[in-house]
Amino acid sequence: MDSTLAKGLAAIEWMVRQQRDCRVTDLAHAFGMARSNAHRTLQTLVDCGWAVQDPATSAYRPSLRLFELGALVAEVADIGALLRPHLAALAQATGETIHLAALDGAEIVYLDKFDSPLPVAAYSRVGGRAAAYCVASGKALLAAAQPDTAALRARLGTLVAYTPNSITDFDALHAELERTRARGYAENREEWRLGVCGLGVPVFNARGEAVAALGMSVPSIRFARTQARGLAEQVMTCARDASATLGYRTEPGPMTTTPRKRRLE
Repeated sequence: MDSTLAKGLAAIEWMVRQQRDCRVTDLAHAFGMARSNAHRTLQTLVDCGWAVQDPATSAYRPSLRLFELGALVAEVADIGALLRPHLAALAQATGETIHLAALDGAEIVYLDKFDSPLPVAAYSRVGGRAAAYCVASGKALLAAAQPDTAALRARLGTLVAYTPNSITDFDALHAELERTRARGYAENREEWRLGVCGLGVPVFNARGEAVAALGMSVPSIRFARTQARGLAEQVMTCARDASATLGYRTEPGPMTTTPRKRRLE
């Protein structure tokens, strides 16, 4: 690895995530480098067009060149294609049906999937829809938005019972979403279809926004409490890796990002 290049790229990302003008001493402190090295790094970024310096304050900030290139990347980026290898790896590791879903109004839409090869398997269809409050992927995305009860009512309307296990009370749903957010994953215990359970974890982009959910559908006969916990750990690990692919950072230090609360509309 070219350490000089790596240091420069890390400095660019750090500056962007600060969302404020930064001084030489800020960079030096964040990366544990000498002030002279920090100054040289920032000046190199300025010379190459990746940063600008305020002549009045001598502080630095990222240049709009980053926005320009980011917009170009966003135009061609296919989240489904980027995350497909993660879905494939989880499907291979667990043998269960794995899917990627996005929130659309009161429903989730299945964007991609890998079917289970096992004789008894849960079924979903790419392009298919399900009530967000009844499936794990939907509950994971709803929980990531941290809605109050009023926001849930506005988004979901009437809570219809699709099975005897469906949640049909908004206070109960809000409590379920709070539990989901606290433990890091959502569960569906035969709430959408009898005999089918599921797990879901949100996938975050570089801005800390939940843009999709990684889900697993499991026949209820393979969803005992101990089995569910083990599978949930695998889904959460896969979702963390998928989020990292989209630029999300969770590790402590100068590049830490916190998931953003997204308004339910």
